[in-house]
Amino acid sequence: MPNKPWLSEGLTEKEYEMIVDLLDRKPTTTELGIFGVMWSEHCSYKNSKLILKNLFTEGECVLQGPGENAGIIDIGDGQAISFKIESHNHPSAVEPFQGAATGVGGIIRDIFTMGARPIANLNSLRFGELNNDKVQYLFKGVVSGISSYGNSIGIPTVGGEVYFSSAYEGNPLVNVMSVGLLKKENIATATAKGEGNSVMVVGAATGRDGIKGASFASDELSEDSKEDRPAVQVGDPFMEKLLLEASLELINTNSLIGIQDMGAAGLTSSSAEMASRGNSGIEIDISKVPTREKNMTSYEIMLSESQERMLIIPKKGKEQVVKDIFNKWDLHAEVIGRVNDDGMLRIFNGEDKVAEISAKILADEAPEYRRETKLPEYIKNVNEINANDIKSEDYNNDLLDLLSSPTIASKKWVYEQYDYMVMTNTVVGPGSDAAVIRIKGKDKALALSTDSNGKYCYLNPRRGAAIAVAEAARNIVCSGGKPLAITDGLNFGNPMNPEIYWQFKNSVEGITKACKKLDTPVIGGNVSFYNESPKGAIYPTPIIGMVGLLDSLKDKTTMHFKNEGDLIYLIGKNVEELGGSEYLELKEGKVDGYVPQLDLNLEKRVQKTVREAIKENIINSAHDCSEGGVAVNLAESCFENNLGVNIKINKEISNKALLFGESQSRIIVSISKELASKLENIAVENCVPYGKIGVVEGTQFKFNNLIKLDVEEMKVKWETAIEKKL
Repeated sequence: MPNKPWLSEGLTEKEYEMIVDLLDRKPTTTELGIFGVMWSEHCSYKNSKLILKNLFTEGECVLQGPGENAGIIDIGDGQAISFKIESHNHPSAVEPFQGAATGVGGIIRDIFTMGARPIANLNSLRFGELNNDKVQYLFKGVVSGISSYGNSIGIPTVGGEVYFSSAYEGNPLVNVMSVGLLKKENIATATAKGEGNSVMVVGAATGRDGIKGASFASDELSEDSKEDRPAVQVGDPFMEKLLLEASLELINTNSLIGIQDMGAAGLTSSSAEMASRGNSGIEIDISKVPTREKNMTSYEIMLSESQERMLIIPKKGKEQVVKDIFNKWDLHAEVIGRVNDDGMLRIFNGEDKVAEISAKILADEAPEYRRETKLPEYIKNVNEINANDIKSEDYNNDLLDLLSSPTIASKKWVYEQYDYMVMTNTVVGPGSDAAVIRIKGKDKALALSTDSNGKYCYLNPRRGAAIAVAEAARNIVCSGGKPLAITDGLNFGNPMNPEIYWQFKNSVEGITKACKKLDTPVIGGNVSFYNESPKGAIYPTPIIGMVGLLDSLKDKTTMHFKNEGDLIYLIGKNVEELGGSEYLELKEGKVDGYVPQLDLNLEKRVQKTVREAIKENIINSAHDCSEGGVAVNLAESCFENNLGVNIKINKEISNKALLFGESQSRIIVSISKELASKLENIAVENCVPYGKIGVVEGTQFKFNNLIKLDVEEMKVKWETAIEKKL
């Protein structure tokens, strides 16, 4: 062994000493590699677990909360939904196509190992500014990887979001969410128990790709990170499709004790975690693991993260059932070991024992750290933004410039590469507030959304994270759904930095507060630390993936204006707020100011008002008011049907805040004139501010006497902005 063997495994000297004490001897090379991946942040959550325990995770609809491959919620009629979001940031930074593709493959496996058939994927992406050649390469590669894997396996990619900011230039974020449907009686778990039960590996053969991927994901990116390409897995969506069908067929035979995806840390994590959950142990002979490369060592086989593999514990005597099903799908299914009752993970290579460690120590007893926190210096220097200090000569040009900025511009260039209609369940695809997926055979549907604003979280992590939850819920409500639960993808810099850990702690507090108030429990998720490059840390970016339920397909609502003559109402209130806005960054080139206020009680009432109006079939369109403010959000509602608007709002705040401020808890709706009083009555009953602000008419965009533009001119700028930069 080298002089400081712990260094190459991402462990500290103190952690190495703990390992020696626990084993009462020095670890073997294989054992040290096993500890390295299992005690990495990616697998153990050692720097985040104590904070995550404060999340709001219980609710009436929750069938499975955090701790399994994915969470599950009840949607009635004996049906349930499994969903989860995970990051694949570091792999995507060094190999964007495969990094993104295997991120999709990995999250899909988490869903079908729960017994659910994946029915939709979403993503949440962050990149640097598009005028950078490297950023363009990463952007194109990631989008291509997502579309290639999702399209090939036949699961629709129905929604998501893409932001561009210099903060992500050296470290893009690739967060992928998958959603699956299952019968409640078919829920599967990742558990190993029953002394003598077989341990089987199924799916693809094991290779050398992805070795130590979990450790790689738990380190900062550097100029040398391109040398870590071997830590990036290589995916095969066609193999995954076979694995998906075989696994679901097997689960339906009731022949299983447990099943787990071999994701991060591969065979090591799946065996240790399954054994620990079952309060048992596992013995494995790695010489029986199917490999696709010669002379693989025990270290390589245990740490490989080759894709499209599962670990299975069949019920006694059901081994042949497993083999028959997987052979039918032309996949490996081999018995490689057995379950024991002494809690030990023992690894043999033929007759040679190469590792012997308590499964509990690996899976559940990694050191837990509560790191030091410190208010960041930059927070102390955040300034209040005065609209008069923002220079502007022409609001027409300001609106066109905002619509042309990549973060706000149409993402059609992205989502047109995705097959979002496969499976024929998509009733609202990308381009509206939330995707809507029908449940076949039922008059109900799911609304799906991902949301986060890194700038808000940078300026005020607690409020920014709460806003992400609130906006996700608004998007669900605007689409006709009732928000049910969330999964969170928590992306931050180095937790050893007290200022970064302060961001993390405060973000979790913000999520918890908003989820409690809106009754949307967290059923699972992912923490991704060390998102830094030589240029610095990313913005703190807690991404919220939310699922909601439409009781009936007739409740389906989109953001697009439908009829000339419809009245336009703003539910909520305009406030003098420009801090953290897209407009401020566009005009002044800075991220500064006080993040918009969030009154969660008002938020809840606004959402209740719009949902009740949708249920009563009053509303023709609904659109969450977010980035870019009222002017941008009205414009977005015009484009689908090339309808103009004539907006007249009594000015209580500055022109800039009225047009481009990003105050929260606002929804723009359109209704027929005959139903206006009904909407107003619902708003009054819920004690919600509201106002009639205009009418859908003509082909021009008119806003007070401040803006007058042709909708077609605006639409062209908005639709072509990203493509023109590539």
